[in-house]
Order: sequence, then structure tokens, then C-alpha cells
Amino acid sequence: MDLSLDDVRHVAALARLELSDEEALRMQAQLSSILGHIADLNEIDTEAISPTAQVVQLKNVWREDVVRPSLDRSAVLANAPR
Repeated sequence: MDLSLDDVRHVAALARLELSDEEALRMQAQLSSILGHIADLNEIDTEAISPTAQVVQLKNVWREDVVRPSLDRSAVLANAPR
């Protein structure tokens, strides 16, 4: 998919980026290449593959809740605005 320079400038404006003409040309080539790869991926038949939200098994790891010394309350509050 080939993006126009106007498309690149529009995306840059949405992202609040200021691009020079040289940067816009480079981004045009790079974004067009990325969108081309995405178009290739969209052509893959995935009907037989079930949707997944996570590719690795999630496991919660809990640590012991241990009381430790912390900063002095008055020293911490001394750094806060009034």
C-alpha cells in the first residue's frame, strides 16, 4: 500500500509531530512498507485458528507481604507543596 505525502503529514499532525520534508519522505516509505506487510498478513487464512488474547499462559506470582522500614513521614511531607 502506497501512502501519499499528504497521508503521512496528516498522520504526523494527528500524532503532533513536526516532520521535515526529508523525514516525511522517509516515513512515507517506511509506513507504506509496514502497511504492505499488514496487507500480506490479512491475506492469511485464519479460519481454523481460535482467537487468543494471550499467547503465553498467565500465572500470578505473589510475593510475601513483609513489613519493612520506610521513610520518616515528616521528612517525606517536607518535600510536598503546602
